[in-house]
Amino acid sequence: MILFFYNLALLAALVAGAPWWLWKIATTHKYREGLGERLGRVPLFPDGRGRQVIWLHAVSVGEVLAVSRLVGELDRAFPEFQLLISTTTRTGQDLARDRFGAERVFYCPLDLPWAIRAYLNALQPRMLVLAETEFWPNLLSGCFRRSIPVAVVNARISDRSWPRYQRLKRLWRPILSRLARVLAQSEIDAGRLKAIGCAPERVSVAGNLKFDVRAAKQAEATRMLKALAPNLRLVVAGSTLEGEEAALLELWPRLLAADPQLILVLAPRHPERFAAIVTLLDQSGISWSKRSNWDAHSETSLQPLRPGQIVLLDTIGELASVYSLAAVAFVGGSLIPAGGHNPLEPAQFGVPIVMGPNYVNFRAIADDLQAHQALRITTKEDLASTLIALLQDSGAAKAMGERARKVFGQQAGATDRCVSALRELLAVADRERAS
Repeated sequence: MILFFYNLALLAALVAGAPWWLWKIATTHKYREGLGERLGRVPLFPDGRGRQVIWLHAVSVGEVLAVSRLVGELDRAFPEFQLLISTTTRTGQDLARDRFGAERVFYCPLDLPWAIRAYLNALQPRMLVLAETEFWPNLLSGCFRRSIPVAVVNARISDRSWPRYQRLKRLWRPILSRLARVLAQSEIDAGRLKAIGCAPERVSVAGNLKFDVRAAKQAEATRMLKALAPNLRLVVAGSTLEGEEAALLELWPRLLAADPQLILVLAPRHPERFAAIVTLLDQSGISWSKRSNWDAHSETSLQPLRPGQIVLLDTIGELASVYSLAAVAFVGGSLIPAGGHNPLEPAQFGVPIVMGPNYVNFRAIADDLQAHQALRITTKEDLASTLIALLQDSGAAKAMGERARKVFGQQAGATDRCVSALRELLAVADRERAS
């Protein structure tokens, strides 16, 4: 009954929003990309040698990064299966294709009955693995009807989402109670997931997969920066959002006055904002360079970067590696009320980390780093002085970075726990099918 009313509401929303969606599709490329797949046209995947499918869904860049190591471990743990990966966003799709191979990555269908049915008919997955809390009623119900076990890895309920889930827990309970396995990031997440309807005996704490993420390889941007700025120090501002770039440009002269041998690497979170950042940089009067322009040249044909310059990192998937060069890292989405982004990417390299006060999306990680004095939280007004203090006290900065690296290493192991749980889940499903 709940599914009936959900689909009725979904149909009404589609009809009401059709003019807007049609206009966006006609005028914006990103809304056209993958549209056929989203509506139920299943792509042709290379011959999987008759292997059954495990379907893993990771929404966007953050989830793709989180499951990066897990995908490799699942490939090794289940060679008899073909692992296919879906994403929702275009940036997630691009990164997943680069990380896992385009031949097994596709856009997740919209949660429309016919689109879900087409994928389940074509793929006939032996298991569906969801990253974090991507709960879609038609997708889940379709799997349950076909006795396809559904597992959730890296499961979390953020502080921001928690009130909404609480209000709707009566609607969620009939669906979430049928999840086969839920592997939560923390005890808090596990408690919340049980409270909204997940079966308590199927919920366990596996830890945060993002603690297991390592930069898979040195990015081309990292290699080029080493060659173009060999004797300069880098401040890397990663995953910045609107308003944060302007704040960084405003304080940049103060940082240069404290240390004239600096370069700022600016890495906005969303690619669709790159053009706006270019305009901002042009208006600033500061000398700057665009990372994507380097692709057409070798480092020997490019002018070395000069002290005080800014590099716009307008590429996808290179930030984690570039953090390895930072004298200090600022993790964005935290000066404004956006919940923050992942401080673990610089932590793995022993880099001192600074964030703003808004980090609710990564509260457990940030709190752990703070407890070990491996992260400094600051306001917009104090950001410059906090960065300068770390740049001028290399001993304190190095010790802080090493504490961050230690926290990163101590929290590892979630990937192995997830693989073990998924192996057990498949074994149980096989026994139930045989009986």
